[in-house]
Amino acid sequence: MTVKINKLEIENTKRVKAVMLEPSASGLTVLGGRNNQGKSSVLDAIAWALGGNRKRPSQANREGSMSDPYLKVELSNGLIVERKGKNSDLKVTDPSGDKAGQNLLDSFVSELAIDLPKFMDSTAKEKADTLLQIIGVGDQLAQLEKEEQEKANQRLYTGQEARSKRAHANELPEYPDAPNDYIKASDLVNQQQEILARNGANQQKRNQAKQLADQFANQKYLIEQKENELARIQQELSDMKAKHTETATDLENANKTAAQLQDESTAEIEASIAEIETINDKVRTNAEKAMAEDEALRLENQYKALNQDIEDIRQSKMELLNNANLPLSGLSVVDSEITYQGQKWDNMSGSQQLIVAVSIVRKLNPECGFVLIDKLEQMDIETMQEFGQWLEQEQLQAIATRVSGGEECTIIIQDGMVVDDNPTPVAEVPVQDTNTWKGGF
Repeated sequence: MTVKINKLEIENTKRVKAVMLEPSASGLTVLGGRNNQGKSSVLDAIAWALGGNRKRPSQANREGSMSDPYLKVELSNGLIVERKGKNSDLKVTDPSGDKAGQNLLDSFVSELAIDLPKFMDSTAKEKADTLLQIIGVGDQLAQLEKEEQEKANQRLYTGQEARSKRAHANELPEYPDAPNDYIKASDLVNQQQEILARNGANQQKRNQAKQLADQFANQKYLIEQKENELARIQQELSDMKAKHTETATDLENANKTAAQLQDESTAEIEASIAEIETINDKVRTNAEKAMAEDEALRLENQYKALNQDIEDIRQSKMELLNNANLPLSGLSVVDSEITYQGQKWDNMSGSQQLIVAVSIVRKLNPECGFVLIDKLEQMDIETMQEFGQWLEQEQLQAIATRVSGGEECTIIIQDGMVVDDNPTPVAEVPVQDTNTWKGGF
């Protein structure tokens, strides 16, 4: 059951001489009058009566009064709250006559209900934090927002690196005719040495063939000499012929082999050795381009993955808020700011701001069914009436002040006293706002 104010009596407090008021059980009770007549003093007195000495005005006694302040508030739960005497001692009496104290009042009186400006004047983030803590998702949402910011920072850095790598890769030339690996001069020199070794072996075989040719000519000469001495050296001649025949065969074979030999050219390797740095520069450039493209692709894929991570976190935040027990339909938190019907606080109308604030105050302590609102003149009549209709719809009680003497005021206060004993009710105006409280109240 929500607790509301049934009746209040205030005497000699701040600018109030004597005010007795029975506010409407729901909707707006508007205290009208000129400036400095005691309207705000009524709200300050209620806050003091219910909120304790921390809400005591710095100059509580009415100037010029010989009597002490007297406060009496009768609540819908049957409690009677009084402050009287020189020290304005608190007295809380329940319906059975038992006495209680400030702790009992604190259990159902919301601090923001008696000090709404504390919420209204807070920063956008403080408002959002208040709401999130009330609905129990503040820590979770803060963690998600921290993760989102970290991912966003990482994505920004990754995107910059990816663009830099991609630009670097695009600027580098490419040499399709260059080999895949670097050329080593030692490998080319070894190849050259192998060819030279084979060519040297060929030369040795040529030299051997020439030696055999010279040997053959010399043997032929000796044969001719021996033939002149045939009688004496017949046997020797026969041996030489045999040897000559053998040598001839070797010579024929050697000539055939020598004719078939072909020296290998080292010109290509020599050219490669001369151009090795040029070729290796091309290989190095190709390798750098490939590495830059690979790094750019890796960073681009990482950027896409971070994008998805951020979207997942944002979806988690939306699901967290959608599943939370928010106090008002259309109310949410986006980027650490409260939004209502898609509008941030500074874009809300005055009535929307009050609706949001009162909704959050009620959620903070559902047992507190009233709220005090000062300076309602910021609203035009129609907007104020719409706000009053919303309060009635939600069965909430609001006691507000307005610098006015018009019919929209419930009572008029002049010189610290009520001058209109027949309050005029606020005219009814069709309400466009059909938002209702969510479950939990």
